[in-house]
Amino acid sequence: MTDSAPPVNTSRIQHGTAPRQAPQTQLVLGHDHHPHSQSALSVAADLAHRMHAQLHVVHSIDLSDYPIDPDAADWEQQAQRVLQDQHEQVAQALKDSDTGWTYHAWRGDPVRLLVTVAEETDALMIIVGTRGEGPGKVVDRILQRSVSHGLIARQHRPVLIVPHRNLR
Repeated sequence: MTDSAPPVNTSRIQHGTAPRQAPQTQLVLGHDHHPHSQSALSVAADLAHRMHAQLHVVHSIDLSDYPIDPDAADWEQQAQRVLQDQHEQVAQALKDSDTGWTYHAWRGDPVRLLVTVAEETDALMIIVGTRGEGPGKVVDRILQRSVSHGLIARQHRPVLIVPHRNLR
């Protein structure tokens, strides 16, 4: 596997680092560009280290990864940069992982994608961030389906929901 950035037009992208030592278990993390994902990434990296687990980071590519103006001449290139930046954040956070990690990015329902990777790797648990509380978050929940609720309803593995915290 390689640390290169994912191309936008691939249906399923998978890369990361090879384990330096054999992992004892597998963990799956849902990740995107929101701050709650950074909190979840920090917790997942710590858990992977403590549990000697290989971490499988899953990103569901959606319209929020693309620039607002679809008429921009470099629309696809801007999206490529956003996806590359997200991958680089993950690579930086996991650079010292002894048990290796993978990064999966493809289009589709995030719940289905997380469940697919968890099934393929026989993961011990799935880790996701929470959007938090407050009036703005209630509107988010109305407009966008909750990934954590979807995971709890659609699969048998434990789901660790990491609250957002300010990373200062």
